[in-house]
Amino acid sequence: MSKKEKIIVQTSVKDEGLIELRRQQIIEASVKLFKEKGFHRATTREIAKAAGFSIGTLYEYIRTKEDVLYLVCDHIYNKVTECLEEISTKNGTLEELEEAIRQYFLLIDRMIDEFTVMYQETKSLPKEAMQYVLGKELEMVSLFEKILQSCVKSGEIELTDQEIYLAANHLVIQGQSWAFRKWAYHKEYTIEEFIAMQTRLFLKGILHFRD
Repeated sequence: MSKKEKIIVQTSVKDEGLIELRRQQIIEASVKLFKEKGFHRATTREIAKAAGFSIGTLYEYIRTKEDVLYLVCDHIYNKVTECLEEISTKNGTLEELEEAIRQYFLLIDRMIDEFTVMYQETKSLPKEAMQYVLGKELEMVSLFEKILQSCVKSGEIELTDQEIYLAANHLVIQGQSWAFRKWAYHKEYTIEEFIAMQTRLFLKGILHFRD
C-alpha cells in the first residue's frame, strides 16, 4: 500500500460530488475556526456547526479532527499544483517564468488564511500525514524546477541542477512569505508591487549569477 493510500481520509459516502462539496464546506469552516481558536481548542462539534451540518454528518466525511487539518493542507497544495500546471512553459521564456511567479503569489494572497493555518498547525498531523504534506511541498518545488529547466534548455538562463533546485525553493518560500509577513509588507507594497519587486530581484540574481 502506498503512503498516500495509508493516510487517505475515509468516508462512508459514495457520491463523489457530495464528498467534494461537503469537504470544501468543512475546509472553509475549519480554516476560520483554526485561525481564531487554534487547532487544539477548536472542536469537531464547532466545525460541524460552522460548516452548516450536524456532528453526525461531519463524521460521515472524516474520522478525526486531524483528518480535517490534513484536508486543509492537501487542498492548498492541490490548488498550487493546478495553478502552476495551467501555465504554459513549453517555450522556456522568461515571460512564462514571470507569469508562473505572478500566479503563484496571487494564489497565496487569495489563500492567506489557509497557508497561515497550515504552517501553524501542521505539527498536529499524524506522522504519515506529515510525510505526505512534506512530499506535496516538494512536488510544488518541482513544478518551479521544471519551469526553470525549460528556461535553461531554451538558453534564457544558465544554472546547474543544484542551482535550479535552490532557486525553485527560493520562489516557493518567497511566495509564502507574503502570507506570514503581510502584516509588515502591506504597509509598503500592494500585492502587485510585491510580486514585481520579488520577480525583479529573483531574475536579477539568476541572470547575473555567473558575473
